[in-house]
Amino acid sequence: MTGATLPALVLGIDTPIGLAIVRDLGRHGVAVTGIARSRGAVGLGSRYLARGVLRAAGEAGVIAQLEQLGGELGEACLFAISEGDISMLNRHRARLAQRFRLMFPDQRRMERVLDKQQTYAAAAQVGVPVPRTWQPDGAATPAALAQGAAGLHYPVVLKWADPNGIGPRVRAAGLAVDKTRYCHSAEELLAYLAPYGAAGCYPLVQEYCAGYGLGQFMLMRDGQAHCLFQHRRLHEWPPEGGVSTLCEALPLSEHSALMAQSVALLRALEWEGIAMVEYRHDPASGRSALMEVNGRFWGSLPLATAAGAHFPWQAYRLLGQGAAPEASPYRAGLRCRFMVPETKRLLRLLFRRQAVADRRLAVRPLAELLGYLADFLRPSTRYYVFDWRDPGPFWRDLRQMLRR
Repeated sequence: MTGATLPALVLGIDTPIGLAIVRDLGRHGVAVTGIARSRGAVGLGSRYLARGVLRAAGEAGVIAQLEQLGGELGEACLFAISEGDISMLNRHRARLAQRFRLMFPDQRRMERVLDKQQTYAAAAQVGVPVPRTWQPDGAATPAALAQGAAGLHYPVVLKWADPNGIGPRVRAAGLAVDKTRYCHSAEELLAYLAPYGAAGCYPLVQEYCAGYGLGQFMLMRDGQAHCLFQHRRLHEWPPEGGVSTLCEALPLSEHSALMAQSVALLRALEWEGIAMVEYRHDPASGRSALMEVNGRFWGSLPLATAAGAHFPWQAYRLLGQGAAPEASPYRAGLRCRFMVPETKRLLRLLFRRQAVADRRLAVRPLAELLGYLADFLRPSTRYYVFDWRDPGPFWRDLRQMLRR
């Protein structure tokens, strides 16, 4: 029913991502019901939330809860935030599709981006540059590992090809699934890899790529890209690479050729829905290298919506209503801060620089401190949680921090 106003149901309003979806849909007149894991969830404090409920226990409980809410709401658009929740919902996709319009990709497409080897293979087909990558064989002998390690340039960065899929197997062996790990020599790499032989699997090993994080975002439907947006990561937590804690919207006039390659990559992946294509961009050389594709709403979504790139609303219109997306020019130069990890980053750089894994990261403590303070006064600064039009989530978040 094109153009009809449907309610929305958001699974996962505990984070700034879910909060940004609630705010964006609510500001466009959509009645939003949100599901939270705890009473302290930031999304429960939003004035744009029509109804908030606590999440049921277990997979069967969540599915039953969604069906009950679907019966109460009638036809509605169902949003999910985390990769784990998307995979869970996809196990019941046919059943849920009878009640909801699903705002997340099917599992076949999700697996293509969750598995970095599949993503990199698609990237190679369309000419998207990727870092030099080595995937040690799970049955590799110590000699084979040593040979592979000897052929790399250091430092290297380790990450799992499919952390969600391999996690249970690795943890069953009593080992950690690190998001990233830096190794600065073959000896350090081999020492880190050695325990994983017991699990019969190893992380991907990539040669280090200098530069900053560059994210390109779009909404795909039938091979057509809508609602383009991009940002630069200015700060991350941990400082050597992780979640964005300070990011800045970039104009589409920059990196336009790379944006075209990102769209080509998503077409090669037969992608439908929202996606983030993440690169490491080296301004000194002008080269970019693909890091990953996120097939879900991303951590810095509050920047996009604050700048005017209304991805939740556009996805609702395109995938939920079947309506053409609205033109949405956005404000380049706007910044957005994730204050808790941004503060943790500052404290590490000031007092525990030796804990920063990237030894090439230049740190100027005084400049970091002054920049941290100056951003409070910058008119173009926005925040992941705080919004003067919707202060409830900030106060809820502050209360939770004081109780810890």
